Parts: sequence; C-alpha cells; structure tokens
Amino acid sequence: MAQVRVRFAPSPTGFFHIGSARTALFNWLYARHTGGVFVLRIEDTDAARNTEEFLKVIYDSLTWLGLNWDEGPKVGTCGGGDSGPYRQSERAPIYREYLEKLKAAGRTYEKDGAIWFKLLGDRQEVFDEHRKKTVVKVKNTPAVIEDLIRGRVERLEDEDFVIVRSDGNPVFHLVNVVDDIAMRITHVIRGEDHLSNTSKHVELFKALGAPVPAYAHIPLILKQNGPGKMSKRDQGALIEEYQRRGFLPEALVNFLCLLGWNPGDDREKMPIAEIIRLFDLPGVNQSNARFDEKKLAHVNMAYLLELPADEFVRRARGYFSGLGENAGAKAALAADAGFFREVMLLCQSKLKGLEELPAYTAYFFTEDYPVDAKARDKVMGKGDPAARLRELAAALATTDFSSDTAIEEAIKVLAAGKGLGFGDYQSVARLAVSGTNIGPSITGMFRVLGRERVLARLGLPKEAFGSA
Repeated sequence: MAQVRVRFAPSPTGFFHIGSARTALFNWLYARHTGGVFVLRIEDTDAARNTEEFLKVIYDSLTWLGLNWDEGPKVGTCGGGDSGPYRQSERAPIYREYLEKLKAAGRTYEKDGAIWFKLLGDRQEVFDEHRKKTVVKVKNTPAVIEDLIRGRVERLEDEDFVIVRSDGNPVFHLVNVVDDIAMRITHVIRGEDHLSNTSKHVELFKALGAPVPAYAHIPLILKQNGPGKMSKRDQGALIEEYQRRGFLPEALVNFLCLLGWNPGDDREKMPIAEIIRLFDLPGVNQSNARFDEKKLAHVNMAYLLELPADEFVRRARGYFSGLGENAGAKAALAADAGFFREVMLLCQSKLKGLEELPAYTAYFFTEDYPVDAKARDKVMGKGDPAARLRELAAALATTDFSSDTAIEEAIKVLAAGKGLGFGDYQSVARLAVSGTNIGPSITGMFRVLGRERVLARLGLPKEAFGSA
C-alpha cells in the first residue's frame, strides 16, 4: 500500500474556525496513525479576500494546537517537501498545464468568456423551470463514492460546469483536483458540506487519467444552541478566542477529537499518543456533532488540575504576560517570583481556566481590591461582623502563619470558645481579606498573604463593616 498522504487546505479569508481546526486535526491524526504525510496547502486564489494577517492566523493556530505539517509553506520548523509551491497563488503554471491536458482530450469548451468542463454522454437541451433558462443535460452514470465514513454514496453529475472563470481565474473544482493529483494525495478528509462537490471532482480525476483518492466526509459541527451548522459568528467558534482566554491547547485538541469520533468507550480525557494509536476513519460518526462549551471547559479544567507545578506556573505567567497593559496583570508579574508561584499553586485546584486568574488572584497583588457588594450584604446580615474581625485579629496575632493547620486550629479554638462555628469567622474574614466570598482555602490564603498583611486587612475594612 502506498504511503498515506492527506492535506489540509484552508483559505486565509477570515479567522480560524473551530470546524477548520477539527478538519485539520482529523487529517493530522490519520497521517500520524498510519505513518503518513500531513500536507498544508493554502488556497489563496481569492485575491480580494485573502490577507497575510489571516494567513498568519492559520500558521499560528495550527502551531498552537500542535498540528505540525510535514509538507507545506516553510514556517518555523514545519514545511518543505517536493510538491510545492504550497500556495495556490503561486501554482498558476501548473493549472495551465493540466488545463491543456483537458483541452487536448476534448473535454473543455468556451462559453460566455468562461471555460467549461464537458461531461461525456448523450446531450440534450432542456428548459429548466427553476432557473428559467435552457440548459444542456447529459445522460451520465452516477459517480460512486466509497466514502470511508459514510459508506457507498452515489451522486449524479448531469450538467457541464465552469472550471475557469471569465476573468481567467480557475475555480475551486479544478485547482482542488489538480493540486491533489500533483501532491499525490491518497485520502481526502473534509467536511460533509463538501460531499456535493465530490462528483465533480471524480469526473475531473477520471478525465485527467488520475487515480481517484479515497474520500472521507466528516460530520458537521452544530451550534450548541439551536439548529444549524456552527458558523464563524457563533460564540466559541474561533480558535483565537480560546488562545486569548488561556485555554490549554491539549485540552482543546482532546475535546475536538471527540466531536465526531469515538474511541470505543466513554473516556473524555485521553493523551494524544493514545488518540493517535486508536484513531481511524471507521470510528468517525456519520451523525453531526453538537458543540458543547461547558464540556470543553470541564475538559480544560481536568488538564489544568493535572499540570505539574512548574508547568502550571509557567503557563499562568504566560497568560498574564499576554494581557499587556492590564494593571492587575502588571502587578502580578511585578511580584516576587516565589510569591507569584505560591499564589498560582494555591489557586490551581479551584480554576476552570486561566482566564479566571486575574480576577481570582487580584487581592494577592494589591491592597486596592474591590469589595463585592452582594457578598458584603450577605455577611452584614449575620451576627456582628465587626466583632468577629476584632476577635479573629486578636486570636491570630501570635499564630504560626507558616502552617495551614496552625491557622485552622486557632480559628477553631476561637469559635468554640465563643460558642460559634468555624464558618462564622471564615465568611467575614474572607470578605475582609479578599473582598469576595469565593477563593482558595481561607487557611491557605492567610498563609500565602502572611500574618502582617492579614492582620492589617482584618482591621481596615471600615467601609464594609462600619467603625470596626
């Protein structure tokens, strides 16, 4: 069997869509599973809409996701190969060469300034009621597509179609087929929405005397709410959004693998090496997959929890660095490295994503932290919060703050002596020290902040607790 060669062929006309990322991923997985070649080909013939900015987005997104290409434009450590150039805008001579082959075989003609592909078979002019014009219908045998996911598919192509526009530019159908032939593509793995094009492509392959690649049309990704295919306008549809929000790329890759593919069990989290070992096209579902951002967040949280300490701190620092001139981020990055590390590790187990870090940790890096109004009202409605703060400050004045256990024991002894519970002191202390009613353990928070800062904050919140 010839070496598997697959390709991902995006157009640099917009930001990188989650559906495009999954198509790239399935091609990459199949290449890695079979020991094949993953080709990146840039379909940039639409000069009016292509931009170098969007081309960079494609490169950056694939690199961020870890989808390195074996052949394609040379970017970073990827690229090269003997089938280039890999940008369609640079392949015009190749398209002309193949067009001449079709002309020589009598399979083209000109009409209305365009070049049309001529189907074989009995031809008859008929009036099309829907389009209100006369068209040429061709008595043709349906193209049989043995789709590796959908099974046997028959599609009839019974009308000639344009392959070069009147402006001289070849259309998608021609360049797509020519590139697949010239790049020796053996398997075309693409979205189900391209299935309607496949019969045209089969006709072109046959007319050019080239073997037809194996096709595998993967299911669409549906919106998480409501009917229809997920589009670039839908929430959660752009890869750049997940980069900006600090999602872990390995978590997103894991989630995308399971959008339409099943490893044969109910696992939601799998190492990429295991996914590569198990991935095969017969395991891809025929039914469409629904996007679920809550499930993605759950997978992301699971990956965050398992990051080694040094790696989590590194990624947290990288996320803060990406926030630019954000005042909270600058304060965090300016903090002592050891203190920054302690804060991050204290909060790691509580986070759903890195995007929560700035708000979740703000009070560690500044004395000018806001007090949550709802949390304050809730605390003020119970007992005497000012008295609780005074009692707690006195009890903690001589407590060993290097030990969570010592801090916890001091609060428990105080509460028992007053006939109260641990929570009666915890809620008011958390609000005073952090301005909120959520966060890491109160004992861990006190330990990392240190006794001096904690005692100062227990005595400061006059706006929140009156004249305490």
